[in-house]
Amino acid sequence: MADIQVRRIEPGAIDSEQAARAVQRIKAYLQRNPDEQTIRVQAEIGGEEALVLPRQAVSLLAYILSQAAAGRGVSVMPSHAELTTQQAADLLNVSRPYLIGLLESGTIPFKLVGRHRRVRWDDLMDYKRETEAQGRAAADELADLGQELGI
Repeated sequence: MADIQVRRIEPGAIDSEQAARAVQRIKAYLQRNPDEQTIRVQAEIGGEEALVLPRQAVSLLAYILSQAAAGRGVSVMPSHAELTTQQAADLLNVSRPYLIGLLESGTIPFKLVGRHRRVRWDDLMDYKRETEAQGRAAADELADLGQELGI
């Protein structure tokens, strides 16, 4: 896990007005150029070579800036990151023993590093998406049942 760097911007670390202006400009540009997959960023003063960025990176930057404009912090983590059981439990908002039960039952894949379990970010997010989809399906089923019963 030593090669994986999580980058965090604390709430309030970026000027919210400046972030709001920047995100408005980025979103306007992306809307005006919907088919452009690379974005050329020119310095406002000029004279320097343009910075060329992939569209997805610019969209991610716009999201980060929108969160900063709202006064929220942001963390960026590589999708292949391996988390400790405590980090994974915190992300799922469950207890560590409950998470370990999910790991040991095979519900979420993990690997052992020495005696310590590590959970890949991708696997954790797959589990989270699946459980959220199951929850929505159950809520829809209950709503349908309520309609049938006239509740």
